[in-house]
Amino acid sequence: MLDLLLQTLDDTVSTMIVVFLMLFITGLMVEMDAFSCITHLARPLISVSHLPAVSASTFVISLGSALAANTVIARMLAEGQLSDRQAFLSAIMNSVPVYFRELFTYQLAFVIPVLGIFVGGAYAVISIATGLIKMALVLVMGRAYLPADLSAPSASSFARLSLSQPQTWSNLKKAAIKSLCGQSRIFLRIAGLYFIMTFLVLYLSREGILQSLDVLPLAHFFGVPPETIIPLTIYVASPKAGITLLGPLIQNGGISETKALIVLMLGSLFMLPFYSLRSLLPNYTSVFGMKLGLSLVIISTGISVAVRLSVLLMLLIATG
Repeated sequence: MLDLLLQTLDDTVSTMIVVFLMLFITGLMVEMDAFSCITHLARPLISVSHLPAVSASTFVISLGSALAANTVIARMLAEGQLSDRQAFLSAIMNSVPVYFRELFTYQLAFVIPVLGIFVGGAYAVISIATGLIKMALVLVMGRAYLPADLSAPSASSFARLSLSQPQTWSNLKKAAIKSLCGQSRIFLRIAGLYFIMTFLVLYLSREGILQSLDVLPLAHFFGVPPETIIPLTIYVASPKAGITLLGPLIQNGGISETKALIVLMLGSLFMLPFYSLRSLLPNYTSVFGMKLGLSLVIISTGISVAVRLSVLLMLLIATG
């Protein structure tokens, strides 16, 4: 048990150092209104979805860190400046940019070279489609359940911003102090909940509970070739390792490209819930609390699983 606590502490400290720095920096930039000059890039999207103007800023922040963007949303929710619905949809929107960022850092750099143009390209398209579906969901639900935000920044406000005076050292110091004070409480809550959730996940993993699901029955049910069982099983634990093993099978003709996609989609149905437990659950619940955090994990994971399941069923129908 002691080694488990030490591992949890190590994971928490290393992660929370980054979180603290991102919280302070983003809080400082928000206090100094530094994002106002570039939020017009996301303004049409936010306007259509009836999200509040601050969602444009957090959307820009999420291009670098979704966690940092969500902490801004959580802080404004705690201060009563956002409703639960606005915070929920803003957090879903903040999860979209990662799909487009991974297109360059993961799909083009690793997946396509290993799996080939057809399989790797299809895998990348499916990932992008998941992000687009999440965005469409926010647009539809926002227009259906949120009133139009009359405080959205206008073009003239950006023009006035560009003519504003530069920040002085005194203003910077005040903004830094305000950011530190404003983010400290939420940081302590994040650190505490992150430690608890990380310990729980590590404990369940060590006891073998998270690995108790067996992919073999489903693999046989879906007609997956026997030689892909090992890559499929490894993919659930580590997508990169599974893809690395699957690549040579495709290149050597040991498995057809369609069957390879079936293996990837089937593996995703197991991998995504594991990923959500290991990563999304500690992150979302530590920032938004258990109720809203769990809702975000369930919806986000549900969309991703539904996309993969739909593709899997279409592939099975096509292969007859």
